[in-house]
Amino acid sequence: MFNLKILLCDDSMLVRKKLKGALEEKGFTRLFEAVDGEEAVALSLKETPDLVLLDITMPKKDGLEALQEIKRNNPSIHVVIVSSVGTQGNLMKAIKLGAENFLQKPVQIEAIMEIVSKIYSQRGDH
Repeated sequence: MFNLKILLCDDSMLVRKKLKGALEEKGFTRLFEAVDGEEAVALSLKETPDLVLLDITMPKKDGLEALQEIKRNNPSIHVVIVSSVGTQGNLMKAIKLGAENFLQKPVQIEAIMEIVSKIYSQRGDH
């Protein structure tokens, strides 16, 4: 049912594992993982995901830098920031750089499903 490609980017293996497990339970099969912003940018170029769930605080390249590059390379990719660092400053910066939403950790799968529903309704292929 869900044919979206989703890239999960977080330097915490536990966070990625939990997100992946929750999404798989909902029927998603096209899931990719990145451990830092640098890998997220490379994977987004290679795999062209529909949705990127992106942490902010990561080594090599943080989420805001990765967000900027992902959107510059492909503005049609939906990017949602997933972070425990929910400061107003980061939120405003992320939105300015093209993030569509900001989810606070621990992420509720229902919040991700709402975002997925919006993407489907925009694409008109639900």
